[in-house]
Amino acid sequence: MSNDETTPGPRASRRAAKPRKRRRGLKITLGVLLVLLLATGGTLYWLYSQLDGNIKGVDINKALGEDRPEKLPTSGQNLLVLGSDSRAGAENKELGGGGSVSGARSDTAMVVHIPEGRSKAVAVSIPRDTLVTRPECVKGDGSTVAGKERVMFNSVYAQVGPACVVKTVEKMSGVRVDHYLEINFAGFKDLVDAIGGVTVDVPQDIDDKASGLHLTAGPQKLNGTESLAYVRTRHGIGDGSDLGRIGLQQQFLMALLSEVKSQDLLGSPTNSYKIAKSATKSLTTDSGLASLTSLAEFARSMNGVDPASMETIMLPVAYDKIDPNRVIASEPQSGQLWKAIREDSTIPEEAKKSPATGG
Repeated sequence: MSNDETTPGPRASRRAAKPRKRRRGLKITLGVLLVLLLATGGTLYWLYSQLDGNIKGVDINKALGEDRPEKLPTSGQNLLVLGSDSRAGAENKELGGGGSVSGARSDTAMVVHIPEGRSKAVAVSIPRDTLVTRPECVKGDGSTVAGKERVMFNSVYAQVGPACVVKTVEKMSGVRVDHYLEINFAGFKDLVDAIGGVTVDVPQDIDDKASGLHLTAGPQKLNGTESLAYVRTRHGIGDGSDLGRIGLQQQFLMALLSEVKSQDLLGSPTNSYKIAKSATKSLTTDSGLASLTSLAEFARSMNGVDPASMETIMLPVAYDKIDPNRVIASEPQSGQLWKAIREDSTIPEEAKKSPATGG
């Protein structure tokens, strides 16, 4: 696997923010990983500027050009949410297990579809070990990387960068990606700690010597470090593959969203700021969301989505016949799944079943 590092695209330009006389507080909404806290308000100008300046932007539209799926009028909104295993910075390196690993990969990937009306959502997890065809892409430095077949999905980020991950997802699904959100190890840990931990119902005893995670089955309140180990454990559950932990990741996402929604963030500006700071300092988005104002507008449009109604699905995959340690998208299930998302229609039950389960 190549570990060529990719330099993100230029930071998105932002309009200068103006001081607001009216305190509206900070309203945080986490959408995938969805993840991420979106501030809907301002306080003092310097506070707004600090949070706004934390957000890193990637100009996805410029990098991808016109060779993209058509944006259909009934296709709702589609977000690609990545949790990256970047070792950049001392905290990320320590959380990632230290060692000499360089670069970054997409440790967690979800396509979050919000249908028209935005009252529900579906999150499709793409296993990191899925073999895909990487299309020809342009790196952040302007150089072109030729397309290649049978590459691991999580290697695309390391080899070419986030814009190419978006292009790969669009090519394999035919789904137009409207927005991109990425958070790294440290940001995920700090986010969970900032909200005071997340309670999950651990499905079975976990004894993962590789990560040091030891949990007994049943409800457990996890801090940031424990939560990161929980969503990344491979050896503590199932067959030790990436497929086994996807269920944990989806379960944790629902618990995290519910925790955020249940907290009175507007009633506590101090907590709101702490959470927003934790989220934004490790957040990378497409240029369309790379400002506090844009995130706030998107957050307001997501108000009607209830975490309890969000459906989580793993992309149907089958074990690869050449390399049983890898998986490939299973047909016709995966085709049916992506078609339903493209058309904003009901996902057939058979499209939710994966031949390979990691159990």
